[in-house]
Amino acid sequence: MTRLARIESLKTRHFRVDQQIASEGGRPRPDERVLMCLKLQKLRLKEEIEKLAT
Repeated sequence: MTRLARIESLKTRHFRVDQQIASEGGRPRPDERVLMCLKLQKLRLKEEIEKLAT
């Protein structure tokens, strides 16, 4: 997988995790542990994208 393809794959995963966060956050009683894990995943994906982009 090329670097650009890897970045695009990570961006897609980042977007999906963001959607999951919005979905969980929109529930009447969101699970804070689930939100925390999703936000951590999103942050790690963002960091990896930035690392590969430079």
